[in-house]
Amino acid sequence: MEASPQPQAKSDANEPAKAGIAAFLNPAEMHKLGRLLLLSRNKVEGNLAGAHRSPLRGPSSEFADHKSYGIGDETRHIDWRVFARTDRYFIKRYQDETNLRVYLVLDRSASMNYASGDWPTKFQFASRLAAAVGYVIVKARDSIGLFLHGEKVDVRMDVGNSFQHLNNLLKHVQSHPPGGGSDVAKTLHEIAASIRRGALVVVISDLLGDEEEIVKALAHLRKQRHDVILFQTLDPAELDLSLLKPCELQDMETGEELAVNPRVLAEEYQEVFGKFLEHYKKACAGMNIDYRIVPTNQPLESFARVYLSERRRLSR
Repeated sequence: MEASPQPQAKSDANEPAKAGIAAFLNPAEMHKLGRLLLLSRNKVEGNLAGAHRSPLRGPSSEFADHKSYGIGDETRHIDWRVFARTDRYFIKRYQDETNLRVYLVLDRSASMNYASGDWPTKFQFASRLAAAVGYVIVKARDSIGLFLHGEKVDVRMDVGNSFQHLNNLLKHVQSHPPGGGSDVAKTLHEIAASIRRGALVVVISDLLGDEEEIVKALAHLRKQRHDVILFQTLDPAELDLSLLKPCELQDMETGEELAVNPRVLAEEYQEVFGKFLEHYKKACAGMNIDYRIVPTNQPLESFARVYLSERRRLSR
């Protein structure tokens, strides 16, 4: 059964359906998320003064380097300590601080509609994770954009830094439930080619596809000088095949069915799937991509808080 993004609570029949931010995050979650910050590990380029390092030179309190004093330079920027040592005039240059541009890349293929037990579907959890990241970004006056995709990019929204923009972005997520096939590699190549300036790209997907091609596409993003975070969103049953009775498994993208006895296959499945995950882990480590496996059975706010705190420490 196809599911739409998860609301916070069941509504009274007379209450209007929640839309936008309110459909994904409740007030308590927003309050806690508002204290967090997502930093880029790369230098970024933007249009507003902010908390992120830029490759451009400009007024800031963080020292970058020196350059020889020349005609037109202001004398107030002369480093007199260096002059005392070298008897030559040098100008201090500072690291400009700018706003961060973040693009959410959210997978809406049919496989993201899977859920075992009472857990949310992968798409429900991924959508709430996207909403949480977006809220943290906009709260910090940074900019958020969206690529929503299955086999192709279905929705593209350029970056904006207002809550109205985030609200509209999440309404697009609500109106495009999971369905159809997927081509993560092709989509990521398209996105890498379309984002011109260095940005932070947050990929949220189950990554169920040709891992070699997907890794090449991730490398394309890094070659374009984008900082990349990869959240591989998976159901607990996918991680360990924790199904107790013989059953029929159905490919949610092709409809193909296979009768299996999970108890017989569990050990071999865990070994094969473990190698699949390890391939992504090693490839991402080699490309300096921040990779996380995100099971759907954990509290969203707790994951976001722990992850962003760790990210902040590593970004210093």
